[in-house]
Amino acid sequence: MKRVFSILVITAVIALGNLTVQANTASLMSVNATVLTAVQDEAPEETAAADTDEESTSFTQELKKRFIEGGASFMGIVLLCLILGLAIAIERIIYLNLASTNTAKLAQDVEDALNSGGIEAAKDVCRNTRGPVASIYYQGLDRVDEGVDAAEKAVVAYGGVQMGLLEKNVSWVSLFIALAPMLGFMGTVIGMIDAFDKIEAAGDMNPSLVAGGIKVALLTTVFGLIVAIILQVFYNYIIAKIDSIVNDMEDASITLIDMLVRYKK
Repeated sequence: MKRVFSILVITAVIALGNLTVQANTASLMSVNATVLTAVQDEAPEETAAADTDEESTSFTQELKKRFIEGGASFMGIVLLCLILGLAIAIERIIYLNLASTNTAKLAQDVEDALNSGGIEAAKDVCRNTRGPVASIYYQGLDRVDEGVDAAEKAVVAYGGVQMGLLEKNVSWVSLFIALAPMLGFMGTVIGMIDAFDKIEAAGDMNPSLVAGGIKVALLTTVFGLIVAIILQVFYNYIIAKIDSIVNDMEDASITLIDMLVRYKK
């Protein structure tokens, strides 16, 4: 899974680089659009064609435009939170889906192997099955010679280890969920400070002086909230998946202890 996470992070870095290049390209396009607007009086027909193209701007292009207007350097930090958060979330989703097993079938296979071939046959079934439940079963079966109580303690202890593996790196996703809107609010404060600096320098309450700073403030806040909303959806799915697997682990542990008690009689 570390290799999968590394691939996701590398892909995220490449995507961020591509977006930076696209942002620079969009800036050049914005300069060209300004030049076209300057010659609007001399070429009315060309201006009308440009307006038609502008109306047909796609959602992606509009998003890039707003991203640049919000300040590519500051907004890049918010975007980085999204990319890293998604990379960790996707890695966790893949790991949790691979960790999910049919516990009822596993319990039945282990009990059949236990009755037919003994402890070693049951351990072979666990070795050939992936997931935390199979690992817990193996630890319990490996300690059964020391008594059912020892097997139960091993199951409980190893269950805690498996739970820690399931929850690994999830706290980073929650960190990015909290960090993205905070960065957006920081952009809001910076934009408002810039607006008041312009008012102070001009000595006049001209709306055109403060419009740019307020616009930057609003855009950074919006993008920060969007990032937090996207990551929150993934985070809730991951938590629900972990809870489901943990419940399966607890039910399977009780089933294993009952199975071992019957076997020892």
